[in-house]
Amino acid sequence: MAYALWKQMKHDPKHPDWPARDRFVLSAGHGSMLEYALLHLYGYGLTMDDIKNFRQWGSKTPGHPEFGHTAGVEATTGPLGQGFATAVGMAIAEAHEAAVYNRDGFPIVDNYTFVLMGDGCMQEGVQAEAASLAGTLKLGKLIALYDSNKIQIEGSTELAFTENVQARYEAYGWQVLCVEDGEDVKAIEAAIEAAKAETEKPSLIIVKTIIGRGTPNAGTAKVHGAPLGEENIAIMRQTYGWEYEPFEIPEDVYAHYAALADACAKPKAAWDACFEAWAKQYPERKAQWDADHSDALPVDLLNDEAFWAFEGKAATRASSGEVLNRLSKLLPNLMGGSADLAPSNCSTIKDAPDFSANCREGRNIHFGVREFAMAAAANGMALYGGLRPFCATFFVFSDYLKPALRLSALMNLSVLYILTHDSIGVGEDGPTHEPIEQLAMLRSIPNVITFRPADAKEVAAGYLAALTHRCPTALVLSRQGLPLLETTGKGALKGGYVLREPKGTPDVILMASGSEVELLYKAADLLSVRGFTARIVSMPSMELFDAQDAAYRESVLSDGIRARVAVEAASAFGWQKYVGLDGEIVSMPGFGASAPGGTLFEQFGFTPEAVAKAALRAIEKNR
Repeated sequence: MAYALWKQMKHDPKHPDWPARDRFVLSAGHGSMLEYALLHLYGYGLTMDDIKNFRQWGSKTPGHPEFGHTAGVEATTGPLGQGFATAVGMAIAEAHEAAVYNRDGFPIVDNYTFVLMGDGCMQEGVQAEAASLAGTLKLGKLIALYDSNKIQIEGSTELAFTENVQARYEAYGWQVLCVEDGEDVKAIEAAIEAAKAETEKPSLIIVKTIIGRGTPNAGTAKVHGAPLGEENIAIMRQTYGWEYEPFEIPEDVYAHYAALADACAKPKAAWDACFEAWAKQYPERKAQWDADHSDALPVDLLNDEAFWAFEGKAATRASSGEVLNRLSKLLPNLMGGSADLAPSNCSTIKDAPDFSANCREGRNIHFGVREFAMAAAANGMALYGGLRPFCATFFVFSDYLKPALRLSALMNLSVLYILTHDSIGVGEDGPTHEPIEQLAMLRSIPNVITFRPADAKEVAAGYLAALTHRCPTALVLSRQGLPLLETTGKGALKGGYVLREPKGTPDVILMASGSEVELLYKAADLLSVRGFTARIVSMPSMELFDAQDAAYRESVLSDGIRARVAVEAASAFGWQKYVGLDGEIVSMPGFGASAPGGTLFEQFGFTPEAVAKAALRAIEKNR
């Protein structure tokens, strides 16, 4: 399959980042050595020493393919099914950018997305979500090759997987082709050509193979996840008539692949000429192309007064919708959607059409109730290049998309996650929809900015942070209205900052994120009646605060002030590093309940009185 595909795939080993290349995603990432072998033979820079150091410390050949680590690897894969769903996002990006940039006679964006998947990928739920979406969107330039060997770790797939895959994919709206012999290169090539000829449907090519072919363990689980062993390797070599030493590649094989690699340069040269002519004829499109493929922002948002201007009380989800639409006018490559919750998430770009099978230029994507596939597709859009993707759902359902968000972080992808209905403030929907532990979960993932703003100005700061960091950002937003606080704003970009400072040394530091910041002011007023002063700190992002230098962190959380209180309507996990052993945390000890949001805040102790009492306890402990 790999040989047949790469022979006719549009790629150039000398220019692995060529924008017009076909994309190849190895969803069955445990077969990484297959991809490394191809990269080595085609001349992508992987040496034989790299091959020998497979899965070793510091090697370019890790156990699963890693984007940004090995030239030619398009996506980090391994968690089964995600590579396939990521490829769906790449195909979405290709379809959209073709509509935006192409003009008659100038197919600037024109590539296929290929994915190689296995029986394990076929069983994962994210694959089903993504396949259904791809069929609905009629992504005709998405082609999946399914290595159907009917074996998995525990034995035959018949133990747990007996469905008719062909019928299922045809029901999704895919063209399905079958190749009976996985060693028949010509049949596979013909199937790929037939897949390319179908422009209205994505294509699945089911290729029947025998795992461990040429060994005594052929067709058994013994060769799925364990080494063949020296004896079986010797038999396999004899079966294939392979007379060379380990890691020895005959010169005629190298010469054959060198010729294939040389042939790759022709499509690249043709595209370069086409692109140059297109740029001259459509300079405004070329300027937009350059802007879309740059990390730079078109305006200085930090010093743009209009960007920071808001009025009145608003839920931060509503403020997010306002900021999103302000940015959409500046950033035409801002594109994304929600898991069937756009009206609630306020995640619609209002002056843009919907992306669909009939409207490729649309910027709003209806992902349907498919959180995991949505996030994986957003990764694919980011990997494709030229887009700033976002995706949205209720915060509690971040549990459904977390594996894809983790890969966003691993790949350093600037994917924006808009997560609304952020606390027990959800109210009547009850504990199933009230996130408690999710903030701690997000904060525990390396290379993720978790940002829970207290008002509209902090929402703007969260968006600016997302636009200026090469990592995923999760905006965690309220359902209920929040007041516009007087001293919030650009300081939120540092993750934590002082909103109110009393005269002299404060008796206590009060800190919170999101909707609970408002409580701190009222609690501080109650404390002042008792003769105590409080510093008020907003902490929208622990990650950004921890990234500041020691002097700045000391100016906010002074070592000399050990009486500290943290307030957050979620798990206390994570706040201990800021309050210390002598501090207090007002948080959720368990799950929420079903009642109006205001009632829940009162019943669970998120009141000015409760915060003031916690502060008095902290002050007493530190006398």
